[in-house]
Amino acid sequence: MSKAKKIAKIVAIVAAVIAAVVFIYKAVTKLIEKKNAKDADNRENYVSCACFDGDFISETVA
Repeated sequence: MSKAKKIAKIVAIVAAVIAAVVFIYKAVTKLIEKKNAKDADNRENYVSCACFDGDFISETVA
């Protein structure tokens, strides 16, 4: 095998490894963003309990 073919083969292997790392990074980032978005929705819709408040009037009882 000539020296140029060996260099081309090494460059191709390095490029494949870099592509795999980038793919894994993007997939993990997407999963983390999806999980954070799901958690943000839960916190946004959170309603604290005011059961022990004497002045509290429930919207469902009105």
